[in-house]
Amino acid sequence: MDITTVADDLIVCHDGDTVVRLENLHPGSTHAVDGVDITTLPRPDGELLCRLATVNDVHFGEVDCGRFDGHEGGPIERAAPGEPPYTETMNRGAVAEIARIDPAAVIVKGDLSLDGEAEEWDAFEACYRGAFDDRLHVVRGNHDAYHGQTSYAGDQWIELPGIAVALLDTVIPYGTTGNITAEQIDWLDAHAAAADRPVLVMGHHQQWIAGAGGTRSPEYFGLNPDCSDALAAVIARRARIVAYTAGHTHRHRVRHMTCGVPSIEIGCVKDFPGTWAEYRVFEGGIMQVVHRVSSREALIWSERCRHLYRDFGIDYETYALGTLEDRCCNIPLR
Repeated sequence: MDITTVADDLIVCHDGDTVVRLENLHPGSTHAVDGVDITTLPRPDGELLCRLATVNDVHFGEVDCGRFDGHEGGPIERAAPGEPPYTETMNRGAVAEIARIDPAAVIVKGDLSLDGEAEEWDAFEACYRGAFDDRLHVVRGNHDAYHGQTSYAGDQWIELPGIAVALLDTVIPYGTTGNITAEQIDWLDAHAAAADRPVLVMGHHQQWIAGAGGTRSPEYFGLNPDCSDALAAVIARRARIVAYTAGHTHRHRVRHMTCGVPSIEIGCVKDFPGTWAEYRVFEGGIMQVVHRVSSREALIWSERCRHLYRDFGIDYETYALGTLEDRCCNIPLR
């Protein structure tokens, strides 16, 4: 059984397509779950000001799940004849769950599509815009700009009750890796300096952090190390910024910059474990709660994807799921 989600009032476990939910719990209370003692998160001080949700790597248009750079290794999972596209199954499940928390905003951190085709973006819009309208905020990922497309490009400053989100466009058109320009760094610095509330910085590509995985190289799979350092420098001097959170890697992981601020990665919607992230904004801090999409159809599909990339020697189950602390944690104010 996977202990998937822990919040201040909630524990959720999954065993195949069976879901066990313990609800209306007390913050900081311990409960025996499948022979393991699990403690709910402590609740940050003060009033709950808003909730927001994020998704990334939704990949409308994809039909071969587990395809790795054109190689034939696998396993490759596909929707069975008569089944809807798995991206529809997973994303519609996520949208239904997100709608139930009535979020102040839904932020999509890139890779809306497989290849930036108009019909792929149309499918994305029909699924998400129809549900959330002007609460939806979107930035592109590398899959949306492999042919130089500019839809969903540009940075956004989003003010919500108790929090601001700086949504960065980290895409290098035609490329897979990411970048933040000097002009973007200056934009973030100015906005964070003037902010009157905590700031979450979001983008598609994960940050390079010295000593925390990945060789320093211009070809690093995420954000270029030089701009990663520039981002860390802004965050270090602007105490309103409490975290950087990204997608791209299809995994759950939390690392920390030298200044102690977390640099967070959230897994994809489209395959195992199939997740979206909720942020509960309190006066005294922010709670990150990662949820597994739990419609029966979504769980049946995502269970089939536990062992993607096995032929390449990758333990995708461990890689994608991460630790419980990677998925569910409190982000302190500074």
